[in-house]
Amino acid sequence: MGPWPELAGGLWEESDPGPRQVRPGGLVLLILAANRDEFYHRPARAADFWGSNNEVLSGLDMEEGKEGGTWLGVSTRGKLAALTNYLQPRLNHDARGRGELVAQFLTSDMDSLSYLKKVSTEGHLYNGFNLIAADLSTEKGDVVCYYGNRGEREPVVLVPDPWPPAGTYGLSNALLETPWRKLCFGKQLFLEALLDVLSNDEAQLPDPAIEAQGREYVRPILSKYAAVCVRCPDYGTRTNTVILVDADGHVTFTERSMLGSDPTRWETTTHEFRLQS
Repeated sequence: MGPWPELAGGLWEESDPGPRQVRPGGLVLLILAANRDEFYHRPARAADFWGSNNEVLSGLDMEEGKEGGTWLGVSTRGKLAALTNYLQPRLNHDARGRGELVAQFLTSDMDSLSYLKKVSTEGHLYNGFNLIAADLSTEKGDVVCYYGNRGEREPVVLVPDPWPPAGTYGLSNALLETPWRKLCFGKQLFLEALLDVLSNDEAQLPDPAIEAQGREYVRPILSKYAAVCVRCPDYGTRTNTVILVDADGHVTFTERSMLGSDPTRWETTTHEFRLQS
């Protein structure tokens, strides 16, 4: 899948079995909220089930030559993956498409840490990216791992701490927990509301870190790019996703998608299923 234009908004995830009810009988094990920022004209399919046994739930990139990759997905076998691009001024247009990294994990039999170790040996083949991979299990417990090809050579396991707010991780278009102001602001809002976070278009400026990393690439859109929800004329946040997993293995996958290129028109869909034991 091709390089989204340094893109995919913030990702926050909570992996501690804290004392909050999602529904009767179910404690929150993991909450993931993510924005995908992309050019409005780039074709994509809304989240739905696919795979040999309809075991994978995700959106799909339909860009010519990049079909079948994705930025975020979960499977009925308890595999979850999410990708953001790393902001860089210039792209290698001969690099491999990053969206395949998510799709391959969701359909593989490898555990998350082993998969990211494999990816780390091939990281030089891609433009900058961050990849979250997780194994969700009601019996063994969850394992959530991270690797970024512009950071440390080895992937790391994200260990949950008592909530709140420890155990909450933020990921935008830099390495995990890089304190971009919009990311810090988004994490603060995350603890108050989920979809409301992903819709906030208040620019977090000044931000020298974004300017230094993006340089001339980001300056023309800096006032918009520095918001959790990016809104430019031809590019911006077009999908909000929230995934909830409770202690009984019940998964709720909610996606809010912009209709066409009109940022005032949105469609919300929800899928629910139980993880296979």
